[in-house]
Amino acid sequence: MSQKPPPSLPPFTRVVLSLILPIIGAVLINLIATGSPRLGGDEPGEIVLQLAGAGLVSWFLGLFWYGLPGSGLRFGRPLYAGIGIAVLAWVIFLAIRLTVEVESFSGSDSGRTFLYLLLFEAFCVQLWTFGVFFRSVADWRGPLTAAVSSGILFGAIAFLFFQESFTTMPSSLLFFATWGVLYGIIRLRTGSLLGTVIVQALQSFTGWQVMVPMDPPDMGQLRILYLATSALYAIVIWRLWPKEEDDYRV
Repeated sequence: MSQKPPPSLPPFTRVVLSLILPIIGAVLINLIATGSPRLGGDEPGEIVLQLAGAGLVSWFLGLFWYGLPGSGLRFGRPLYAGIGIAVLAWVIFLAIRLTVEVESFSGSDSGRTFLYLLLFEAFCVQLWTFGVFFRSVADWRGPLTAAVSSGILFGAIAFLFFQESFTTMPSSLLFFATWGVLYGIIRLRTGSLLGTVIVQALQSFTGWQVMVPMDPPDMGQLRILYLATSALYAIVIWRLWPKEEDDYRV
């Protein structure tokens, strides 16, 4: 599948638009549906609307500027490679997740919950961060900068919006940012975000929906989870860090 020709807009302009327009889309969708022009909120329905708005804007930006392959929507070998690497991160997380006390193991309402995680927390957020934003930064400052900066953006969104963000501890922000940078490096090395989309949904579903945490969870146990997982993710990032330009798959 051939790439689209480069857009006429300057790269920095695309970076700014790819950061700002999805936020505007999230606010507008929420405003139209609920009458509230805000980001975030306590109601799950509001979060769904906001992530959907950001994802919809990102879809059209990516399609118009880069086409599907250029936005990281590649199947075949890039998809399978992304799944293979992301599964390693999933296994690491689950192993350390066992250190946080579990209230119960539950599969109630599993279909709707997994669909939410897959479509909104995974696909919409990654299409924004590792799709259109990644590609815009790559054109402006290079692919490696794109991988790190899009990962940090993913971590900030996850910290603010994901259901599994239980606490505002600095260790929680560190975990989400490290998780994001790891996914950014996977996007860079494979050229596809679809593998990490699938595994992200599975990781969140098994780690927090099947293994139901205590209410409220133990903050000390969560801190250990976040710090230990971040440290191991950093090692994986180091091992995946591209050594030469031939390793880039933008």
